[in-house]
Amino acid sequence: MNKRETLCQPRLVLTSIALAVLAVTNGASAQDASMQRVEVTGSSIKRLANEEALPITTIKAEEFAQRGLTTLADVMMALPQSASLAPSNAGSGTNINLRGLGVNRTLVLLNGRRLANEAISSGYANLDVIPMSALARVEILNDGASSIYGSDAIGGVVNFVTKREVEGGSITGQWVEPERSGGGDEQRATLTFGKGSLARDGWNVYGTVDFHQRSRLASKDRPDLGSDEILAQIGRSRTIGSGGYAMPANFTTAANKTARNPYADSCQAPYSIVGAKSTCLIDNTEYGTALHENSQLSFYGRATKQFSEDHTFTVEYTRGQSEILAARNPTQSVAVNGVTAQLPSSSKWYPGASGGVPAMSGLNGAPLIVTWSVADLGIAVQKDKQVNQRLAFVDEGKFGEWDYRTGLVIGISDRENYYDRGFVRGQGLLDGLKSGALNPFGLQDQAGRDYLKTISVDGIKNRDSRSTYTGADLTVSRPLMELAGGSMALAIGADVNHTTTRDDKLAIQNEVQYLNSTASHGEGQRNVYALYAELDVPLTKQLTLNFAGRDDYFSDFGNTFNPKASFRWEPTKTLMFRGSANTGFRAPTLFDAYGYRLPGATGKTSSRWDDPILCPSATPAVAGSGTPLPGYVESEVCDVQLPKQVGSNANLKPEKSRGFTLGVVMEPMKSMTLSLDYWNIRMKDMLANLPEQVYFQDPARYAELFVRNPDGTLAFINNTTMNLGGQKAAGIDVSATYRFPRSSTYGDFKVELDGTYLTKFDNQLFEGDAWVSNIGRFGNASNGTTSSFPIITYRWKHTLKFGWSKGDWTAQATQNYNSSYEDQNLVAQQYWRDINSYKPWNLTVGYKGIKNLQLIFGITNVFDTDPPVTNHSGYGFSYLSSAASPIGRSYNLRATYNF
Repeated sequence: MNKRETLCQPRLVLTSIALAVLAVTNGASAQDASMQRVEVTGSSIKRLANEEALPITTIKAEEFAQRGLTTLADVMMALPQSASLAPSNAGSGTNINLRGLGVNRTLVLLNGRRLANEAISSGYANLDVIPMSALARVEILNDGASSIYGSDAIGGVVNFVTKREVEGGSITGQWVEPERSGGGDEQRATLTFGKGSLARDGWNVYGTVDFHQRSRLASKDRPDLGSDEILAQIGRSRTIGSGGYAMPANFTTAANKTARNPYADSCQAPYSIVGAKSTCLIDNTEYGTALHENSQLSFYGRATKQFSEDHTFTVEYTRGQSEILAARNPTQSVAVNGVTAQLPSSSKWYPGASGGVPAMSGLNGAPLIVTWSVADLGIAVQKDKQVNQRLAFVDEGKFGEWDYRTGLVIGISDRENYYDRGFVRGQGLLDGLKSGALNPFGLQDQAGRDYLKTISVDGIKNRDSRSTYTGADLTVSRPLMELAGGSMALAIGADVNHTTTRDDKLAIQNEVQYLNSTASHGEGQRNVYALYAELDVPLTKQLTLNFAGRDDYFSDFGNTFNPKASFRWEPTKTLMFRGSANTGFRAPTLFDAYGYRLPGATGKTSSRWDDPILCPSATPAVAGSGTPLPGYVESEVCDVQLPKQVGSNANLKPEKSRGFTLGVVMEPMKSMTLSLDYWNIRMKDMLANLPEQVYFQDPARYAELFVRNPDGTLAFINNTTMNLGGQKAAGIDVSATYRFPRSSTYGDFKVELDGTYLTKFDNQLFEGDAWVSNIGRFGNASNGTTSSFPIITYRWKHTLKFGWSKGDWTAQATQNYNSSYEDQNLVAQQYWRDINSYKPWNLTVGYKGIKNLQLIFGITNVFDTDPPVTNHSGYGFSYLSSAASPIGRSYNLRATYNF
């Protein structure tokens, strides 16, 4: 093998040199691949893969098992370029957030074409609906690709590429069991079968069914991660709050706003703990959830007919279903239409009455205003169900000198939300307290349990949403003339797509006040018409230039043109330079522009805060540090989840971007390759939600976003999507591979490193504001409509792999590393701290010495590394499960039988 061939090793990560090998059919050799012209992510022109100039990360399907990855969430979380959130606390499922720029700026493709987006926010794809068993590889284009794919590819493109053909069958079973007791175990089963050979028969048909499930991991399953000692050390002691929702209930009266509790000395384990100021607090460790229960069931079918060497016709059908059971604290007795939950003196459960609740001094028969958590109902669970279907027709061939590729995609994404268990009608709770049927100071008697059943809404659907995508495209390409470096080639294309969204919060939401959500309707649609062209100019054997441009017309936001230019220069056989420059344009998502709009609150803040007016504090944004104004109840205005308004905004305008990359690929020594790619992206008029902490760090500045009732109480915080200032992000992607000299005695060894070093991640909240660096901290940028959670941007993130193979045996050790960062530190200053780096190791061992059987055994988190302690999460938690796994060491066994 000469040096040029070594430089183009097919296993090199983060260089597009690998893509030819990965694009060939199963069983083809690397030598065949090197001569095959393929279409790779980021270009419309077929070419030899080593001609590519764009930085692309490729993960082969075999890597999923070798690295101990069981879901696409694992794959995306491990990417150095990704700032994704694990699907632990949101029903929207797994999403991908390249560069930390937001999930709406990462374009997800399946075989180079779009899917219908997740149905509510309608701005990104839920990866949980994509069947892992059908995939041949995942390609991640790490620079903007608006000139090729459309306006929402500012952060990059993730293209999931399925197997071209399958002949024969296979069945796979996988089991993941945590070492520590509790939940978080996983099971996976897949069945794949195909018939026919394109090379032999001229046709192939195959299908695959993929099922995966994971059980709920409760916070009490990992009590050491939320111990009172740890919480006290980080300023989040469970006992510093007072007067909130609990069982037994805390209460006030019209004359005395200081919360009290008849059982304050003992409360009632495990439902509540003793809080400050003679009150009880709900025990979050009893009800908290580290990882929600979820499941995925997907099917992928593909039929291909090869009419000639250059002409194929393919039909694909995909159906993915995912469910997440999102658990939260038990139902609370919240106010209904401004009327608070009250216990009259006529109730037998009134302190000192016949129900046995201890008498209390200072009560004169006045009604008690209770803040009650209905422990009898257990955790409140919502079921979020998504079904994504996609039908694609693809025709590829030659017409004279032209290569052509045309397709039609029809996609439908449905999302339904149900009250699974633990929810009741709010007015029913108030009526039950008034009549004496319900006891707020203890568990219910039989009459109370029967009454709760009569007001239950369990199993009732509360939200129904749908988004659709219909798109047709045609691309033609051909050589134009011969230049010194080869054929100058031109590609011309057009596509048109129609997208719709409909989101209905059903009327039942008006009766379940606990979630502070009301019925609403939003719908919208958009047509996009696009023309694009690409010109590839190989000036010499060493230097190739590429130019592309795309003109899009949006039916609701007008016209935009986005060009792109790139180069590839190979001065020697062991050195290559590459670079690109582009512009981008992103229209508001259909939800941002046409989603529901309500005049009042639509939910609650995800974290607890002090009302800056009614519970003022000398240390803003530190919940629990304020003091309520006279006449206000502490548990209602201090250290509490406040009403929030989210939804669409009719006044949004598109955001714009520009970016560039500059990189080098080299072979400094035999069997070693190294690539360095600098990337830089700038945005203005950025579409996003403000993270919650921004409001409370400077409440005077954002006072107009605190919308108040005439009496001064807080109606809601305006957290709708806005055009903010801008974003500047830049960094260096690093990839290195070294193969040790082959040894017949010891086997083959290989080490690979893929990492990203951030040099800039500056955020400007509003035009004219100062730019603030968000590197290594909880930033002022959010994940867009999917979450108001601030994005964490690590200075350095990498995946390090050590591989070994000998005969029928393989082994791989993988480290996923996130560098240390500044904690959110919305606590008293003496508790400010940094979060340590997180660097778990995974180990897998594979054996294929048994005919038709492949076994892989793995240990995830070999050294049982706990997730870093953080003061972000609130009382009762000391870890951030969306950024690190709380499961601990687990064992993974995977068996595949081929037939």
